[in-house]
Amino acid sequence: GDFYMNEVMKALLERRTIRQYEDKAVPAELIEQIVEAGLYAPSSMGKQNSKIVVITDKELIHELSVVNNEIGGWAEGNDPFYGAPVVLLVLGYTGLGKQKYDGSVVMENLMLAAHSLGLGSCWVHRAKEELEKPVGKKIFDKIGLSADEWEGIGNCIIGYPKGEAPKAAARKEDRVYHID
Repeated sequence: GDFYMNEVMKALLERRTIRQYEDKAVPAELIEQIVEAGLYAPSSMGKQNSKIVVITDKELIHELSVVNNEIGGWAEGNDPFYGAPVVLLVLGYTGLGKQKYDGSVVMENLMLAAHSLGLGSCWVHRAKEELEKPVGKKIFDKIGLSADEWEGIGNCIIGYPKGEAPKAAARKEDRVYHID
């Protein structure tokens, strides 16, 4: 519609999934801002039971990509992370059974924050399965958490978009019901 849009509404309506990235590092200050936005996502009972693992180590990203690709069942050499230089791996605490909800709103905040800062992002699934593999043990060991209590919710890849952002798909009809 042609109504006035503040910055938040603009970001909500203009964010797109980006699947092509420049080979260019993202400055640490921008990553910090995006992560902070993730930390401010709503959480069940206000418990803030999600964690964000910031991965910029190229070798580890490559290793995760290979594992993610195997889980997805694609041809060898495919990169489900599309060459993005940053992976924000969101973890959810499994003790309350709310991890998918809590982690999903963190993911959304990360993607919106990235967009608002001129960066592209994409939610890459299979984080749960990745972390059940040896690479997951390596990550849990590095950050000092236990796979018994934490599960992968999503990989939010971040980077500078390459080329034009995709156009929005038309919104499907019949998705809203009013009960007045």
